[in-house]
Amino acid sequence: MAENKVSNDLSTKLEDNELVITRIFDAPRDLVFKVWSEAEHLENWWGPTGFKLSVKELDFRPGGSFHYNMQSPDGYEMWGKFVYHEIETPERIVFVSSFSDPEGNIVRAPFSAAFPMEIRNLITFTETDGKTTLTLRGGPIKTKATEEEQTFFKGMFESMKQGFGGTFDQLDEYLTKVDQ
Repeated sequence: MAENKVSNDLSTKLEDNELVITRIFDAPRDLVFKVWSEAEHLENWWGPTGFKLSVKELDFRPGGSFHYNMQSPDGYEMWGKFVYHEIETPERIVFVSSFSDPEGNIVRAPFSAAFPMEIRNLITFTETDGKTTLTLRGGPIKTKATEEEQTFFKGMFESMKQGFGGTFDQLDEYLTKVDQ
């Protein structure tokens, strides 16, 4: 289990072939949860740094989905999808994420045929003294991912750490601008 302290409020580690990221946000838990659950908020911070996010659908309930498009500054597009499995407001969200096509069908990652088709994610939100600790734990669904996909995912640790670090930096900045 390797752990990295990226900044004062972000830590990442690989544990049981799952990426585990913990970040402290200077905002109340209700607000941090809210910006994960509403399209007008997600459009302002979710995704790689520099990409523009467009929400095609957000049905935030167990069995519902979040279907979105990300566009790079040079026009490159990627589609993604979450399918929500559990939601306990404002404590946790469990969802499966995948790359998709514009119609919402699950597809291979555009950068590798070895990236797992589906990643199970568990996000927990805890509040202490008005600050929220968010922990994201995500990894390939073991019963669906091949050995090659699981190994590839593990090899993506540094890239995912950097990507989520940027996404969470955007979330941190957005939280300073949004009202409860």
